[in-house]
Amino acid sequence: MKKKFISAGLCATLVASLFAGCGANGGATSTETVETSGELTWRIGGIGPITGGAAQYGQGVMNAIQIAVDEINEAGGINGYKISYNFQDDEADNQKAVNAYNTLKDWGMQILEGTVTSGACAAVSAETYNDRIFQLTPSASSTSVTEGHDNTFQICFSDPNQGTVSADYIADNGLGTKIGIIYDSSDPYSSGVYQNFAKEAANVGLEIVATEAFTSDNKTDFSTQLQKCKDAGADLLFLPFYYQEGSVVLKQAHDMAYEPIMFGVDGFDGLLGVKDFDVSAVRRHT
Repeated sequence: MKKKFISAGLCATLVASLFAGCGANGGATSTETVETSGELTWRIGGIGPITGGAAQYGQGVMNAIQIAVDEINEAGGINGYKISYNFQDDEADNQKAVNAYNTLKDWGMQILEGTVTSGACAAVSAETYNDRIFQLTPSASSTSVTEGHDNTFQICFSDPNQGTVSADYIADNGLGTKIGIIYDSSDPYSSGVYQNFAKEAANVGLEIVATEAFTSDNKTDFSTQLQKCKDAGADLLFLPFYYQEGSVVLKQAHDMAYEPIMFGVDGFDGLLGVKDFDVSAVRRHT
């Protein structure tokens, strides 16, 4: 997901620019600056996974924003006001994301960058909406993130778009004739991509021969889902979920001598960085 790291780098700059026109009296916004160590600052919070199965995404976003914050502060800040930045780990977990949000709110956060993944972001969006805190996510792509939340904004393209484009690409390039799908039914990101993929697949003449689900509580063994796809004759598997689970699916498919084309979406970025992952499995299956 290079787009995620690039957009994250721009994210803090974009948020900061919202206040670039504010004078000492904060005339362009009702948000008040906070005095820290004798100087006025804007307090920007961030939330994302810096540990756990989606850690590569959160680490990239956290580091990119830190670079932007450092550059802005070194250049004199925003009309002379420095940025104070605090990033909290949510492990891509909904409840931990809300806990992280409350920690940042107690710290005095005025603007939230995040969260990074869709499920956690949707949970936090409900909180920021109630508290009327401006929220900008660089990478959460589910439409549930912004639905009914006029304070929350997305940079990344939405899940429906990604599912539709994936089906079109597979059909246009003749990548598979019988499609198997494995998706995370407990995750709005995975479910959102899957639903629109299935809809568009019907429009472009793709035959879906198997649709298998898993949940966040059961994502270490995909042998049953893979066997059902194999038995159905699927020659392409559509896998709209994150890279950690993707690495498990690829390995288990290889171990059972099942070698369809594996088609992941943006959540597969980070796959090659999984510890002890056999890169040759990717070359065989993609």
